[in-house]
Amino acid sequence: MPLETDDVRPVRVAVVDDQHLVRSGFSMLIDSQPDLTVVAQAGDGVDALAALRAVAADVVLMDVRMPKLDGIETTRRLLADGGNRSGRDLRVVVLTTFDLDEYALAAIQAGASGFLLKDAPPEELLAAIRTVHRGDAVIAPSTTRRLLDHVGPLLTRPGRERTAAKDLVASLTARERDVFLLIADGLSNTEIAARLVVSEATVKTHVGHILTKLAARDRVQLVVMAYRAGLVAP
Repeated sequence: MPLETDDVRPVRVAVVDDQHLVRSGFSMLIDSQPDLTVVAQAGDGVDALAALRAVAADVVLMDVRMPKLDGIETTRRLLADGGNRSGRDLRVVVLTTFDLDEYALAAIQAGASGFLLKDAPPEELLAAIRTVHRGDAVIAPSTTRRLLDHVGPLLTRPGRERTAAKDLVASLTARERDVFLLIADGLSNTEIAARLVVSEATVKTHVGHILTKLAARDRVQLVVMAYRAGLVAP
């Protein structure tokens, strides 16, 4: 039997939620897809950390409110160096609701790559997993952009973080700034290429430079930076 490669193996998903019915439902849905597979389940953050030290995952569906260790601190620890077998490529999609503004903001700061409402349609959950796994396709699931708009006022408060964000953005070249603003607007690489009349390969190069200069993990973090620098209004 041939070995699996990154191009053909299913996306490995971990489901972390303190409600057994929710975990089971999500897992059944995910396992029904040929390109996705559930490799771990956990009912709290402590168990999730243990499971993901033993099993490599690509994407984690993470509940915010859980016993022992909440989803925010679990996300922060997972994304720290050595916190999981998948390393820096791990993506976390936080399961949340719009009435948890402070949790949502904290999860963004902890490094979450996307958000999903717990009552989202099944196809949106599946799309969220695939989207954050691709990384360079779009900013995040549609709920993430709406949620970022919702917590935008919290991100744009004056302070050291805003000053730091402005200083980092000032390091971008004029073309990188153009690409950065289009990313913040929700455009994919293909759409940015069409808008700027350049090749998609060129856009990918710019995106890589922007991520490096702004010390961002992914496109969601770039959107956060755009809010903090005052370049995107809620």
